[in-house]
Amino acid sequence: MDIKEIINSLNLIYYEFDNKKNILIKDVNYTNKYTRLEFFKITYYLTKKNISFNVLKDKSINFSKSNSGIKSYVLSFLQNINNSKKNIFLLNDKKVKWAENIPLFKIIYKEKKVRLDDYDALIFTSKNAINAIESMNKDWKTIPSYVISEQTAKLVKELNGNLEYISKTKHGDEFAYEICDKLKGKKVLYLRGKEIVSDLINILQNNDVVCDDDVIYENKFNKEVKKKKIPKNSKIIFTSPSTIKYFFKVFSWDESYTAISIGKTTAKYFPKNIKPIIAKNTSFKSCVDTALSLS
Repeated sequence: MDIKEIINSLNLIYYEFDNKKNILIKDVNYTNKYTRLEFFKITYYLTKKNISFNVLKDKSINFSKSNSGIKSYVLSFLQNINNSKKNIFLLNDKKVKWAENIPLFKIIYKEKKVRLDDYDALIFTSKNAINAIESMNKDWKTIPSYVISEQTAKLVKELNGNLEYISKTKHGDEFAYEICDKLKGKKVLYLRGKEIVSDLINILQNNDVVCDDDVIYENKFNKEVKKKKIPKNSKIIFTSPSTIKYFFKVFSWDESYTAISIGKTTAKYFPKNIKPIIAKNTSFKSCVDTALSLS
């Protein structure tokens, strides 16, 4: 059993394995009781299996043989210089190291009451939906949540929600098929944005799941966004179909650019002349890591 198989078997949320660097990287945006429990879970299991590892300052876990201090510093310094020259653009306002933000949209929460009394489960395919329902009805935390990614799961845990299931595939339609059997005979509520691109609702309803949906937030073009020069050979990260639409409201495409798509669904919405590279995982960090891995 190799390291990657072991990591997958642990069903981690706050740690992501970097196969190239042979490091299990902790999400530095979260430091709570759940991250500590996950850290102890990992280190206990690795110790039990007699697998050698080193714990880094940020609680990431390194499986490679440690370099000497000076050599490690030099390698890290050179890598940082190389990363800083990549010209990576993330088309939202979320800060990720090595990426420059172009905030093309704003998230607007609906002003409404959402009743949750009759539902056995909630479905989330976006962190925005979780933040929105948190502002409307905190009772959502008592209902089992089925989520599409680790990023969404982290927020459920952070807000002390009831996390029931995380998708293995991370993509809309496939996620729906994953949870059909788990939700069969139950009444569920899909809390979502105004625009959706998957067929999740129909898939569930066609498989004996009573699925209602409620629009609780909206993604709107940011008219205040400032147009900036995007250099040739830049890597541009698109995190939803709307970012593709909004990008072309402001910018023109240069054939030297590389498009990074956060997932398979978003990738379907690019113009025919643009062939995006799909990130390994549906997280902004994974998108940036994908961009950094390109020459």
